[in-house]
Amino acid sequence: MSTAQLVKLLAPVMKLDDLGIPTGLVQDIIFRLLFNEGDVNIARFSEVMGIHASLVDELLARMKQEHLVEVVRAGGLGSLSFTYGLTDAGTKRARDAFERSQYVGRAPISLDKYNQGIMLQAKREQRVTPTQVKQALGFLILPETFHRRIGPAVNAGTSLFLYGPPGNGKTTIAQAIARLIAHGSPIWLPDAITVGGQIIRVFDPLVHTPVTNETMMLHTGMLMNGRTEKFKYDQRWRLFERPAVMVGGELTMDSLNLRYEPIAKVYEAPLQLKANGGMFLIDDFGRQQISPQELLNRWIVPLESGIDFLRLQSGQSLEVPFRQLIVFSTNLDPMQLVDGAFLRRIQMKVEVGGPSEKLFYQIFTESCKSFNMPFDKKSFVHLLQKWYRGPNRVMQAVHPRDIVKTVIAICNYDNTTPALTPELIDEACECYFVDGNMAATLSDQMREGAGASEK
Repeated sequence: MSTAQLVKLLAPVMKLDDLGIPTGLVQDIIFRLLFNEGDVNIARFSEVMGIHASLVDELLARMKQEHLVEVVRAGGLGSLSFTYGLTDAGTKRARDAFERSQYVGRAPISLDKYNQGIMLQAKREQRVTPTQVKQALGFLILPETFHRRIGPAVNAGTSLFLYGPPGNGKTTIAQAIARLIAHGSPIWLPDAITVGGQIIRVFDPLVHTPVTNETMMLHTGMLMNGRTEKFKYDQRWRLFERPAVMVGGELTMDSLNLRYEPIAKVYEAPLQLKANGGMFLIDDFGRQQISPQELLNRWIVPLESGIDFLRLQSGQSLEVPFRQLIVFSTNLDPMQLVDGAFLRRIQMKVEVGGPSEKLFYQIFTESCKSFNMPFDKKSFVHLLQKWYRGPNRVMQAVHPRDIVKTVIAICNYDNTTPALTPELIDEACECYFVDGNMAATLSDQMREGAGASEK
């Protein structure tokens, strides 16, 4: 990332012509704010809109000349201390402004500026190190070299495919990656962008977390290259943790396209746009409301080119960056979900398999420790022999936690101190596992019942 270029992009705007957006759009926000709040002083305008007070003063002076606003209260510090209200003509213009949009907030930036900002920040200066990845995954018990499969994908910042049987931590691993990315270098983002006279809302409080004051001071200090003066920037931009968007079966095609809100009369940015500069996790891939093939057709070009194309209701096409770590997580066979052309466009594929007996032992002992229950090796060996080796059951990383919790539940029911015994292990496993023969029997009974009802 070019620090000099970013500082230039974020520089405070001191001329109306340098805002890069139509003046009428800014005036509409002024009208709507005045209509909503009544009398408003210049400091409040500047705070809400993220525009320097001198520019707000200039705009209000123009509107006063047109008899759209009036000074309702004057302070002793010149025009910057004035409080304004709407005239009758201004009230009519405010209603017209609401017909165009309901948006009140930070003035948007242009699409071109947004694209520049994302491209400048897409490649982070500080890459993750093996130590950082190990620490991020440290609460999980994984193969010793597993971090080497994850770290390169995070640094590449393109795409990652996590696959394997359920219950082995794919989602948890993806969430750990999200935290790792979020706690890296922060990112400057606008609340909204504008193109074709329309406003596209980018900021989402569920996705975008403003950084702390300490992080702000540290980051802006780095941008100032050690200089002691306060960092001044265009207040339409804000500093956030790297975003993480996580979706599961609820994902629809509409959420990947610009969505027009007819009441607010603004566009809501699609999920991948909100995730720019961060991570986008599609959990349980293959179980969405859209088919894998539909997602393939929608994203095959963005995955390869790093550019996405969106469309306004007017038909105008927008070119925006597609710059986030895309993570697909699935329990299904990848080759049955998508074709080879799609998989080739996903840079890293990582299988998250079941644990070995050695790792299973470590997970089990840690589960006992976390629930304050003494570990008993004899009971653990009994568990292995009877419930795994005997029936040739595949081990899953989630099993120890669930079995320990079930043992504790049984002990609590009996009002006894939680403890591991072969008997309690058997009782817990009988409650937890579904025997294959029994499952087959139930399935046969259901089919027979369905056949009888048809007759």
